[in-house]
Amino acid sequence: MNLQTKIPLKRQLHNQIDYNSKILLLGSCFSENIGDKFNYFKFQSTQNPFGILFHPIAIEKLITNAINEKRYTEKDIISQNERWHSFDAHSSVSTTGKQELLQNLNSRIYSTKKQLVEVSHIIITLGTSWVYRHIKSDTIVTNCHKIPQKKFLKELLTVDEISESLASCVALIRTINKDVNFIFTVSPVRHLKDGFVENTQSKAHLIAAIHQVVEPRKKSYYFPSYEIVMDELRDYRFYNEDMVHPNKIAINYIWERFVETWFSEDTKPILKEVDTIQKGISHKPFNENSKQHQEFLQSLLSKKEKITQQFSFIKF
Repeated sequence: MNLQTKIPLKRQLHNQIDYNSKILLLGSCFSENIGDKFNYFKFQSTQNPFGILFHPIAIEKLITNAINEKRYTEKDIISQNERWHSFDAHSSVSTTGKQELLQNLNSRIYSTKKQLVEVSHIIITLGTSWVYRHIKSDTIVTNCHKIPQKKFLKELLTVDEISESLASCVALIRTINKDVNFIFTVSPVRHLKDGFVENTQSKAHLIAAIHQVVEPRKKSYYFPSYEIVMDELRDYRFYNEDMVHPNKIAINYIWERFVETWFSEDTKPILKEVDTIQKGISHKPFNENSKQHQEFLQSLLSKKEKITQQFSFIKF
């Protein structure tokens, strides 16, 4: 008896991900979950240099500013609740010092430009179509930083606005890196503060817009993270206590499906070896001085050396 409807995924035969790939992840908090997986398995990956970016306009702004090498100055930042913020960045980037924030923003702009030039794969995860426009500056912000809501207008991006933004992202990056692969996905995290119906409308706009942009012949693809959670994992046991965010089981399942689809066959044994080493590092012995534990440490050291000889960028 089949107790699950499984989404058929077509395995990518070209432009696969391996340990020589360089990966940049941009977008919602779900991109952080997948980015943490890449970090755990020691890939050459970077995630959200400006923090979590929930909507496509925020991602487009980061890419545009990075490529144009924008230089942030005092007029680009604000003070709120004894911290300095940028409307272009998540609050995780904010600092207590004005100059510290400016230095962080400008160094991250520089490193993002460098990454955009070098990466082989960019994974963009969109979270919502709802955005907030700062009334005084008439600009759509990345984050409101707990500034009173009366200073913003809430708007729903249209399908055309989203697709134009994503197409702009692709075109801009292609000017400095023509060989990069784009993987678009929609976050399965529901933004229920917007409302149940409003969240569904938002996700629908994102999905429709992405499908106007993806074109495998031009190295632009869609991975159905949202659909996997909504259909294959249609059960609250796959969510955290807030009943909104996918839990560790769900994240691991999506990762496995992503590996099945995108990773080269030669990479999968290395994943298992790195996983073994990571688990060995976190192992806590009952007796650190026992012969058995010393043999275990020697075996672990040998495994580390074998991997690092093969991939010099891997550090444990």
